[in-house]
Amino acid sequence: MRGHCLCGAIAFEVDGTAQACVACHCESCRQQCSAPMTTYIGVLDGHWRWLGKPPKIFNSSPGVERTFCDNCGTPLSFRSTNMSGVMHFFAAAMEEPEKFAPTLHVAFEEKVPWLKLADGLPTRVGPDYTKN
Repeated sequence: MRGHCLCGAIAFEVDGTAQACVACHCESCRQQCSAPMTTYIGVLDGHWRWLGKPPKIFNSSPGVERTFCDNCGTPLSFRSTNMSGVMHFFAAAMEEPEKFAPTLHVAFEEKVPWLKLADGLPTRVGPDYTKN
């Protein structure tokens, strides 16, 4: 599985399957992606790699780093020490985003009020999908 930024300057490759596919409603993800929510896949370290030039890193809060292309601005991923050992790639950056359907909404308490969802997926308070 591969993904890349809008201009193609930065690409990444994922080996194997994603650990999770989650729709996030947290303010940080919304602002990074300029969207009411975003969907990402979790990939264990050692099962992905940057191809070519690496992205720029922005530390958005303590323990959270977000990557983007410094040429076109495309957001690509985020990593949190609370969910260590996993890189989270935005599904929209994947070459075949249709292959990734979320199974859970996280940080649902931060959802923008005008966004109406009828997908029936479970919701979770906070962004950490690894905790029950």
